[in-house]
Amino acid sequence: MDMSTIILRRLVVLSFLTLFCVFVSQPLFAGTQLWEFDNNANDWKVANGNWTVEDGVYKVSRGAEAEHSLIGEKNWDNYTIEAKIRIDEHHWAGLAFRAKSEMEYYVYYMNVPDNKIELWKHTAGAWTNRQNLAQIPAVGGVQIKNGEWIEMMVEVDGDDFTLHLNGEKQSDNSDASYDAGQVGVWAWNTAASFDDFTVEGDNIEHTLAVDPNRKLTTTWGRLKRIN
Repeated sequence: MDMSTIILRRLVVLSFLTLFCVFVSQPLFAGTQLWEFDNNANDWKVANGNWTVEDGVYKVSRGAEAEHSLIGEKNWDNYTIEAKIRIDEHHWAGLAFRAKSEMEYYVYYMNVPDNKIELWKHTAGAWTNRQNLAQIPAVGGVQIKNGEWIEMMVEVDGDDFTLHLNGEKQSDNSDASYDAGQVGVWAWNTAASFDDFTVEGDNIEHTLAVDPNRKLTTTWGRLKRIN
């Protein structure tokens, strides 16, 4: 065997070893899931409230307290969730995360009258069992109004949470009560609409290749307004 053949074989082996190392260094599941609500929300589990899909958005009718619908796996831990939210009637709606049960979860929700966001931890026993963790006045020129689509993004990493509205960072918060759980949409005695719900994380199975041109951070200029 000549020297050139030996070198070629060594290069092939080295290439395979490099690819193998890259592969094993990646998480077993790393991906994105997206719900556009074009047809239905059959895979979502309603915990509380009257939820329907209408005109390509997921809606909750104004009803009682802590109405929410959940999706995902209870072992999801670190992830980023994004959605467009429109508060159609009354005052309070947002995103739930780290839901270990229908009554145990965190929620960031927008408050129309006070132009702020609130972070609460819900606990077992009743829909209204909860503890306030933060009151966050909106910054960066964000105005929370009825009938206006607002993009909310929540980054969850360990005990730390980061909140953005319309691409503007609003706060960093932390709590160690729940270390994993489902994600969802939420309202309190409020009619609200939700669209383009995205979750992305290292242990989330990749089910859809999201076109970067459709990412929420690049579609702010095309957000819908209430008719």
